[in-house]
Amino acid sequence: MINLSANIGQVHFKNPIVMASGTFGFGREYGKLYDVSKLGGISGKGLTLNPKAGNPGTRVYETASGMLNSVGLENPGVAAFLEKECPYWETLDTVRMVNLGGNTMDDYVRGAELIQQDADARMLAGNKAVDMIELNISCPNVKEGGIAFGVKTCAAQEVVRAVRGATKLPLAVKLSPNAEDIADMAFMCQEEGADAISLINTISGMKIDVRRRSSVFNNLYAGLSGPAIKPVALRMVHQVAKRVTIPVIGMGGITSATDIIEFIMAGATVVQVGTYNFMNLRAGNELVEELEQFMIQENIRSLDEIRGIV
Repeated sequence: MINLSANIGQVHFKNPIVMASGTFGFGREYGKLYDVSKLGGISGKGLTLNPKAGNPGTRVYETASGMLNSVGLENPGVAAFLEKECPYWETLDTVRMVNLGGNTMDDYVRGAELIQQDADARMLAGNKAVDMIELNISCPNVKEGGIAFGVKTCAAQEVVRAVRGATKLPLAVKLSPNAEDIADMAFMCQEEGADAISLINTISGMKIDVRRRSSVFNNLYAGLSGPAIKPVALRMVHQVAKRVTIPVIGMGGITSATDIIEFIMAGATVVQVGTYNFMNLRAGNELVEELEQFMIQENIRSLDEIRGIV
């Protein structure tokens, strides 16, 4: 028997494959192509307290072995998500993670409070729609001139501490590769009560239209994801897994079962698949089957046998 399962605290994943925030919506569209309950989990589209229209102009641009995106966190806001999407999430037999962002401390705290209040109300009714919060601290801090919360450890510490105090739900903190010291940042998050570390977010990149003589994106820079960033992501996951004792959620350029195994060997408990969802609309379904076959072929009975062996 092959055991694909993994745990983050009391949260049980039937397999380590989670769909990454911003690449899977809230699962409805992909649910028309395959049973998303086959997945280990879903990290929903990034939410902010209030609705956001996102960035104008070009939002996605394909590049060598990857993709640049400048979507700008377009989303319906926390309240609309809880009202319109959570009834669907209640029907899913998979781990459901809310990805929460914000531009001020109050945004983060109020968002977490609303999610917790909704979770409490559903629990009283015998229902459940949210299993975890994934805290995105790569958002720009408007009160500090737009520098992301996740770059400076002191700013990250404040927001992690505040959100930890606002919710009882398991909390994963998603780290930016631009952090001044990502291993120290992860350790700080652990000390402030995070239940897991999620990494990495996109790497800042650029594309210039040489005929227009300007950046392709209105915001000049965009987030690079896909296979191009995998070696960087793998190295950072390895560094963080060696620094903390809480589980690590690894992501960055995963397109195959062997990619997943690499991240597990580097120390990840579960992984997230992002850009590959745009390359292959049935990526999640196929990766679950591919991972199981790989483990059978390699005589790996449980992921615990190989986790963190490198």
